[in-house]
Amino acid sequence: MSLTRFNKVCRRLNGARYFAIAVHNPEQDEYTSKPHYPPIEDLSFREKLKRKKAKLHDEIRNVKTVEEKQIKLNMRRYYGFKCYMVNEGYCPYNNLPLAQHITRTHLKAEKKLPQLYDNIDVSSLATQLKNDVEEIILIETEGYRKKIKDKILGIEDGEDFTSALTKSINRMIMSNLAKQYPHILDTQFDFEPRIESTWYAGGMNPPDNIKRYREGRDWTKEYKDDPTDRLMAFIGLPILTLRSQLPLPTVAADSDVDGINMELPEWQYDPRVVGTKTEQNRRIVNVPGYFPGDTHRFSQLSYHKRHHARNTFGEVIDEECSLSRQAIVTSFGWLQAQANMLGFNSFNDITYPMITQTVITDGKNWSFFVYQMNTILFHTHFAKENPKRNICWGTDEMKLYEGVSGGKVLGFNEEVLKTLLKFYVNEPRERLGVNLTPFLSNEEKVAADYTDDDKSNWLEREYKFLTSNRPRYQLPYEIYAWEKIYKIDHQSRFMDKRLRPFELFQNPYDRRLDDRLPEYIPRKLRPDVKRWVGRYKKEYFP
Repeated sequence: MSLTRFNKVCRRLNGARYFAIAVHNPEQDEYTSKPHYPPIEDLSFREKLKRKKAKLHDEIRNVKTVEEKQIKLNMRRYYGFKCYMVNEGYCPYNNLPLAQHITRTHLKAEKKLPQLYDNIDVSSLATQLKNDVEEIILIETEGYRKKIKDKILGIEDGEDFTSALTKSINRMIMSNLAKQYPHILDTQFDFEPRIESTWYAGGMNPPDNIKRYREGRDWTKEYKDDPTDRLMAFIGLPILTLRSQLPLPTVAADSDVDGINMELPEWQYDPRVVGTKTEQNRRIVNVPGYFPGDTHRFSQLSYHKRHHARNTFGEVIDEECSLSRQAIVTSFGWLQAQANMLGFNSFNDITYPMITQTVITDGKNWSFFVYQMNTILFHTHFAKENPKRNICWGTDEMKLYEGVSGGKVLGFNEEVLKTLLKFYVNEPRERLGVNLTPFLSNEEKVAADYTDDDKSNWLEREYKFLTSNRPRYQLPYEIYAWEKIYKIDHQSRFMDKRLRPFELFQNPYDRRLDDRLPEYIPRKLRPDVKRWVGRYKKEYFP
């Protein structure tokens, strides 16, 4: 058919309203000197699922801002996800191997800090501040002794005493070191901030319901024992945290963080077998104690209580494991939440190490830990293929003092003060040649950077609602007891009209975050008063 004839037919079919013009481009030849074939892909179920997930992960990587990335992570579930809770204040027995597996952390066997801290000399500072620390101990001990009513409880066992003592010591150290160390003056500290972190951990055996689901289909029978991911949700309870604008210096080199040099316990069981609790309909939330847009985005130091390591009678149970477990989950949880504020997430790995310093104390007994996070990518097949390990260094438990008697501090240990001062003196440094936010846009890194005020406000409002973890106005779907008895188990109401999701073979929990009606605009407030134009506000889902 000639080009003229083709255009006439198109005009006749479209009522002379639309055109379709075929233009020959001589530069686009039908033949090439070298043949180009499409890639040959593995069509097995496992490989197709891997490509599907990789496509989703690429979409998350290409999202511009921090808020949009967090919204994108929650896009698949309107009511939220099933999460395995990792609480700092709840430490079941024999929980250390699980904590190492879900955080991919190698715990150093030798009880000492990295070599970097051996080069920091704080002897003169410790001698200078010793009397001030003893005075703080006397003041807080006397004040707490008057406050408590239960004389059976020891002073060092009280959480209020621990919190007051650490806050006073932190204030005294910062005021004395600010003139000599400029980075101390620029440090931002927060009292009892909200720390929440969520990530995917793989390499664990599938639950029974997943096995039955896989066995019921011919193309998934051979994959019924493949490991599945668990969504871990960490909730931290720090006394106070210190943040800086620049990251702490790297402790371990890149050649020392692979699986050859770092042993890691492999945990294949369900986390609930060691007391881990679950929560339904919880969203993916990453809050490191501040919101997007804060200038101080890197951790420097955090203080934590250690009273969960005691049983009902006040005796210490499994002290070494519980403290190491607490240090691992708190350090990783805080750093992983910070990584999300920098544009990384559980599917897009960090491109440089992140370091934090952790102090666990009850006022008298002190433990010090240094944590370097090298990877957050250990879901699905990465649980075995990713060679990187996170590393945790820790010291033995040390007593700051033996007791208080006659208005004097007995047995003051200056080594504890020296170790604590090293954490403060360790100066954050700029990473030369490293892009700290490679997965964020150069123009818009947070929602506030958008010039469109409507889009900026909508993203901020949606992000804060998801972060709050408040329940939806309409409660999640549930099957009532009478339905389970009469409709599912015995099928005795076959004359009823089928209206419920389980009768229509629908899963209401597959509802997406954007599967909803936008906010309605009253007629008098619409910019255009036509019948259907402008009835709903525009939404900006990524």
